[in-house]
Amino acid sequence: MASLDRQEAAPLAARAAGFDFTGHVRLLARDITKRLPQLGHIDLDRVAIGFCQSRKPVSYGTYASLTPMRFAGGRLDTVRGRRRWTVQRLHDRSGREMLYILSLYLPRFVNLTFRQKLTTLMHELWHVGPRFDGDLRRYEGRFCVHTSSQKSYDAHAERLADDWLSLYPPHDVYDFLHASFQDLVRFHGRVYGTRIPSPKLVPVE
Repeated sequence: MASLDRQEAAPLAARAAGFDFTGHVRLLARDITKRLPQLGHIDLDRVAIGFCQSRKPVSYGTYASLTPMRFAGGRLDTVRGRRRWTVQRLHDRSGREMLYILSLYLPRFVNLTFRQKLTTLMHELWHVGPRFDGDLRRYEGRFCVHTSSQKSYDAHAERLADDWLSLYPPHDVYDFLHASFQDLVRFHGRVYGTRIPSPKLVPVE
């Protein structure tokens, strides 16, 4: 059983309390899921939000990811080869089991433009299955995660961003998206958040 662990996003000189990056992302995601009926099925209390350290200081690569904690149809296990496997469980400090892990890659994600960051979050939240059963949203055909058109999927994420902004959410919920990683460091002294261990496949005995 894994648990959530709060750590700094980089070895930065501390000034005051610092900036809780994953905490701010959670507040933003909570506002998004409350305002947009298309994402109203998401229970943020069962979505772990964490950061991953970008291995290389480059602008390209993975910016965010959504990890499902269940298999197709919300099943707890699956058969691969000759063995049955399940996913290592993840719980918060109260013992509540997480069904998804939303991960942001720092500093790469933070150095995107405001619009790119917001659209990326919408992209990942849209992956959450409509039944909220720990599985991803799935489409028919070979490309069951992003449909046959990545461009169409990204355009849908853009529309979600527009829909949310049109509802006039409070600025203090998303203002941090305007800042680069160095801006956050300069303003707050350090950036910290929750680091989440990657869930492992374990055999079912």
